[in-house]
Amino acid sequence: MGAVMIEDGKTAREFFEAVMANKARAKFGFGNKAAIVNVDFQQAYTQLDMFSTSYQTDPRQIEYANALSVAARDKDMPVIWSRVGYHDNASDCGVWGTRTDTEDSLQNIKYGSERHAYDPRCDIRDEDLQYTKRMPSAFFETQLASYLVWHKVDTVIVTGGSTSGCVRATAVDSLSHGYRTIVPIETTADKHETPHFANLADLQLKYADVLPVAEVLDWLRAS
Repeated sequence: MGAVMIEDGKTAREFFEAVMANKARAKFGFGNKAAIVNVDFQQAYTQLDMFSTSYQTDPRQIEYANALSVAARDKDMPVIWSRVGYHDNASDCGVWGTRTDTEDSLQNIKYGSERHAYDPRCDIRDEDLQYTKRMPSAFFETQLASYLVWHKVDTVIVTGGSTSGCVRATAVDSLSHGYRTIVPIETTADKHETPHFANLADLQLKYADVLPVAEVLDWLRAS
């Protein structure tokens, strides 16, 4: 039988905690080989003292993403870093850039600018794949899907921000491409707790395994 939408007064955080407390819920699980996809660790979104568009949830977010990346490289698993950026005239931003036009607007993240630059705390190695994307998902019109096929990946671990935007879009596309998808909780961030926890809960319910970063690190190190 169907159900009328539940209205129980829970906050997004409380709903997320209730979802995560359900130990009986089946998981997609890890496969044989993972890739770390680090989404939008660029200064526009990570440098709190530089840009109003930046945000922080867990202050150790980048540290955790670096740790996952190191563990993956140690097992010959690929590490990917994506970010957003556009031409000076924003002609490649499309309709996404039409709502506003201020210094902080999305389409004004210019190639080679401070907003476009990766956060210097990111431990990016020469062997890592790096690229600029135009839209929320790290898969959309990028080389990511074919790169993962070449490296025989079956599991995608998504980190970065925002949880409700580019992380969610990447995780949904990852599942849609047939990958087991993992989202380590502490490696994600958003501007407000409501979209952050609401989207983590929805990802856990539908599209990914949302796990503590320690559990993901344990699997990588044991692989």
